[in-house]
Amino acid sequence: MRKSAVLLVAAVVLTGCNDIDAAGPAPSKGSPKGTPSKTPATPTPSPTHRKLKPGAKGPDVQALQRRLKALHYDPGKADGKYGPSTQTAVWAFQAVNRLKQKSTLSASFWKALDAPEEPRPVARKREKNRVDVDLKRQYLVLYKDGRPRLITHVSSGSGEYYCAKDRGATVARCRYATTGTGDFRTGRRASGWETSPLGQLYNPVYFNGGIAFHGALDVPMNPASHGCVRMPMHIAGYFPDLVGTGVPVHVRRPR
Repeated sequence: MRKSAVLLVAAVVLTGCNDIDAAGPAPSKGSPKGTPSKTPATPTPSPTHRKLKPGAKGPDVQALQRRLKALHYDPGKADGKYGPSTQTAVWAFQAVNRLKQKSTLSASFWKALDAPEEPRPVARKREKNRVDVDLKRQYLVLYKDGRPRLITHVSSGSGEYYCAKDRGATVARCRYATTGTGDFRTGRRASGWETSPLGQLYNPVYFNGGIAFHGALDVPMNPASHGCVRMPMHIAGYFPDLVGTGVPVHVRRPR
């Protein structure tokens, strides 16, 4: 165990988990024989197949948002703006479809969007109502009646070493920021912001001691929490009611 430790300000409850931030024309087909052919014009990508990146606006972005929504991802309101909510939905789609996660969307993304893969179950137990968490690819799937109801990007334990005081403790305890694998069930929850010794969690739903699903203002592409499973704020707003209590949770790190 390393002697040095960094005190991190994050949300933790009892066992501690949590987070510092408690979000033209088509080309010519050629000319008849004997007629000099013209240089083909560079084709303009169709509205739903041009390259998109964060900050893009327009009907093509709106079409992307609607398509993701139909596939049970949540890009937020279909407002034609490629903002943070759309970005996290794109990351989740890329993870499920085994694509390289990146912000700019090009040909491989659109091809997968036309013929998307279903999320792969992470555990042998496949209850009709359950939550699967893929720690390797950083996404969560909520199943209802055996079908995906919600697929979202998440950010789990960073693996960093840190020290912090648990509730009621006088001495700091040091540990690694990890999200343990295993089979659990959703339990205690809180509405709104819950304050704990290291910070705040939005609408937390606990499933493994002090480890919870909860909304956070920062949900990066990589694992960044102290053990909890962060999710985008707009999803955390309705997730507790959607998932319910006593629902199986399977957390794995599949190949």
